[in-house]
Amino acid sequence: MSHRLLQRNFISWRFSHFTTISATSSLSFINHLSSYPTIPKTLNHPSLLPNSSYEIRDFLVYKFQHSHSRNEANQLHLGIYKHGFEADLFLVNTLINAYVRIADLVSARQVFDEMPERNLVTWACLISGYSHNGMPVAACAAFRDMFSAGYAPNNYAFGSVLRACQELGPDHLKFAMQVHGLIWKTSFSHDVLVNNVLISMYGSCAVDLWGPARRVFDEINGRILESWNSIISVYSRGGEPFGAFEMLSKMQHECSEVDFKPNAYTFASLIAAASSSPHLGSWLLQQIASRVLKSGYLEDLYVGSALVSGFAKFGMIDVSWKIFECMSAKTAVTMNGLMVGLVNQKRGEEAVDIFKQMKHLVEVNSDSYVVLLSAFTEFDNLEEGRRKGKELHAYAIRSGIGNVKVAVFNALIHMYAKCGAIGSACAVFEHMGERDLVSWNSLIAGLDQNELFDKAVTNFCHMRRAGMKPTNFALISCLSSCASLGWLRQGVQVHAEALKLGLNSDVSVSNALLSLYADTGCFQECQKLFSLMSQHDHVSWNSIIGALADSETYASEAVSYFLEMMRLGWTLNVVTLVNILSAVSSQSLSLSELGPQIHALAFKYCFTNTLTVENALICCYGKCSRMEDCESIFSRMAQRRDEVSWNSMISGCIHNEQLPKALDLVWFMMQNGQRLDHFTFATVLSACASVATMERGMQVHACQIRACLESDVVVGSAIVDMYAKCGRIDYASRCFELMPRKNLYSWNTMISGYARHGLVDKALEIFDQMKEEGQLPNHVTFVGVLSACSHGGLVEEGFQHFESMSNDYRLAPQMEHFSCMVDLFGRSGKLDKVEDFINKMPMQPNILIWRTVLGSCCRTNGRYSELGRRAAKMLLELEPENGTNYVLLANMYAAGAQWENMAITRSAMSSAAAKKQAGCSWVTMKDGIHVFVAGDKSHPEKGAIYEKLGELLRKLRDAGYVPQTDSALYDLEPESKDELLSYHSEKLAIAFVLTRKSTSTIRIMKNLRVCGDCHLAFRYISKIIGRQIVLRDSNRFHHFSHGECSCRDYW
Repeated sequence: MSHRLLQRNFISWRFSHFTTISATSSLSFINHLSSYPTIPKTLNHPSLLPNSSYEIRDFLVYKFQHSHSRNEANQLHLGIYKHGFEADLFLVNTLINAYVRIADLVSARQVFDEMPERNLVTWACLISGYSHNGMPVAACAAFRDMFSAGYAPNNYAFGSVLRACQELGPDHLKFAMQVHGLIWKTSFSHDVLVNNVLISMYGSCAVDLWGPARRVFDEINGRILESWNSIISVYSRGGEPFGAFEMLSKMQHECSEVDFKPNAYTFASLIAAASSSPHLGSWLLQQIASRVLKSGYLEDLYVGSALVSGFAKFGMIDVSWKIFECMSAKTAVTMNGLMVGLVNQKRGEEAVDIFKQMKHLVEVNSDSYVVLLSAFTEFDNLEEGRRKGKELHAYAIRSGIGNVKVAVFNALIHMYAKCGAIGSACAVFEHMGERDLVSWNSLIAGLDQNELFDKAVTNFCHMRRAGMKPTNFALISCLSSCASLGWLRQGVQVHAEALKLGLNSDVSVSNALLSLYADTGCFQECQKLFSLMSQHDHVSWNSIIGALADSETYASEAVSYFLEMMRLGWTLNVVTLVNILSAVSSQSLSLSELGPQIHALAFKYCFTNTLTVENALICCYGKCSRMEDCESIFSRMAQRRDEVSWNSMISGCIHNEQLPKALDLVWFMMQNGQRLDHFTFATVLSACASVATMERGMQVHACQIRACLESDVVVGSAIVDMYAKCGRIDYASRCFELMPRKNLYSWNTMISGYARHGLVDKALEIFDQMKEEGQLPNHVTFVGVLSACSHGGLVEEGFQHFESMSNDYRLAPQMEHFSCMVDLFGRSGKLDKVEDFINKMPMQPNILIWRTVLGSCCRTNGRYSELGRRAAKMLLELEPENGTNYVLLANMYAAGAQWENMAITRSAMSSAAAKKQAGCSWVTMKDGIHVFVAGDKSHPEKGAIYEKLGELLRKLRDAGYVPQTDSALYDLEPESKDELLSYHSEKLAIAFVLTRKSTSTIRIMKNLRVCGDCHLAFRYISKIIGRQIVLRDSNRFHHFSHGECSCRDYW
């Protein structure tokens, strides 16, 4: 057969083969099209070519039209230039296509740029090459250039550029819509294949995924199976399972004559759609699995793998495993799907077993190692998981997996962080040659989860400096760390970053911001942010309700949000009920009747047997003084009780001043073998501290030692607090020094303890030691420090510490800190500074501030009565029924001898029916607690008490004591004032103690501030009887010894 006959047969075969080209892939079209024998324009007919040139050209076409290697592409390139075929469009297009197949787009573009002439096939080759080799931006640019050059795109050019837009996502939707507009101007608007690509593009790029895609689908005439698959896939990717199954039903109904049957692609999309439905997903998967089995697609690798992954996701591991075993062919994708399901079910050990069984049967890929590393984090024994992960890390280094896939090292960072080996996670990160966004996200999240909050924020800043654009995950972790550190200023900067990046609309980021502002006490910002959120989820509602519920001031607002949530039709969950119960039980609300109503809602939503809700109900009823309801719920819980149940019940007893009952519950827990956790001990110790029953506190301390909780930092801190509040600061100091580990609460407790006892130097020394050991102070720390400065009269030093809060530690001063500063200025007599300080406050003064001001004015003998009247006016507006406010105002007038105004104030107090707390003192003896009030004659031993008191008063006068009659704030004769002062409750208490034979330290408690006369008398008494006296009043401790007081008469 001659060469020319061979050539004619070759061309005939190509033409016949061209008519059968599948249009599903523009690249395959270009591959076939490049074999079409276009004759160079320089030659009018093949017969004019010399035989040798024609044979060479035919040889080049025949040998290299399907080349897939660089060597063959280079040979073709060499042949074209060697034999002068540079102007042959067919051969040069074939060369471009050869370079495209090996992903060498640089060479393809170079050939393209050097071509003297181009045709539509040339442009289609280049655009398709860019699109299929992950260069969508270049594909779009080439399409623009082609259109500008005057070429009218064909369906394959349109298909390639639309796929490029699909890969670029929503950012290129505008350009994709312009391409769509161009299609409408051509005959390709009715092309089924182009419309199929349009559906897929809109499904990936449009905000309303299925809206534009559905409109394109509805306008297609003569839909084929691929059209239905495309729209089903769009609904599936958009998380709309009902839309996907609706389209399946419609396809079967409308195409009954054509007899369209779901293929593997259809089933895979439906499986993905079912997997996205949290409620009906498992049921839908079972229906699809039956259909797949009947259709014979269970053997299909893609469908089988999707079913394995889908059932595993819903925890149906047995079904997933059966499908896995039925599959004749398995790949790493199949194995990975089953492992992911096991990991999600917290069955890490089983996932590892699957990997061990299958690693020699399938070709393990990098994703397999990523899933395997995540399995180690779900081991029951995290230490064992860390050890296994370390072994895999060593293998990754030896085999070089991590050098190829950054995802493996990202998974290593995640694994180490989850297993508590954050140091190893940081080391992996530091040694990574290439990092992506996931690398940074994993590191920042790991640091946050391991409570290395400052490092998490620092690495977020490093990430920004490295030019990486933070994602919502990085922002959430950074905001969480800022909230934990109380770094409001840094958190606000991250908030600004979220606004710049447009991530503030992400509901998870907004929820993290809510937590930040809540944890830093910025409740107004919380409310403002919530109102500006474009969408809310359950976490949003629970966050705002929980944040406001934790604040006494905003508890009523929490109830309002809860009612609004119900009005909008949101379903309540466990967290919602727990949060609202916390708000209802707030001391600032008189809403105890809401407790039973919330209880009824718990019945409605079937949460009454949920342990968390039951515990919250016990806590709520306890705070609302409904102990009968507490006991009723607690008794019904029977075997469901946990430590929180017992602790809530004990807290309720303590709140309702039933300390003996609370301690009985503790002993009952111990007798029944119930584990006592650190919260139980801390709660009981706190109760002992509040009523200063040191004997009971020491008993609990002994129980703590028997429970082997000596090293527990929470219990240790509670013991320090108990001894400090019971007057044994020496015991508190000793326990503090013996603590093996100290946390922020431990340091704060010791600083506050020293401040309360007037040991200012010790308090500030501990503060300095705390900073030296690297512990950052928080808001509570500075309350203790400023209180110490106030008790010691250190005005300048106190002001410096106040300024350092914002300047050095980025802590915004709160109301408590402003109150301490007002008290500091007031105690030192600098009331002129007080008024200026209040006027410059960034917030409106509250009751605490004004009461501090009024109390300071009481000590100035009427010199600042105008400021005192202003403070009293504000107090009476805010709390008209609180008798303390009237008493303080009356005392201020009495101190300035303004008896008429004092009488008017007391009369106003009676008219307002305001209640005043009666002053009393008490001592704890072996036979119980003995309570005394001024002039009390109700005590069984009153005769001996008054006899001892008379004897004591005589000794006092002999020692030089002169009653301070200005402490008797009544318009009486001096003799009457003297007698009145003689029978104050603390003097009766010490007289009673002296009737008993003892040489130990005398400890007296008083519920009000000790008056100046009693303070002076106690100094003399300590010297006369030669015993130490510890007096705790409402403000602080006074240690009297040898005629001196620890406060140095400054209190």
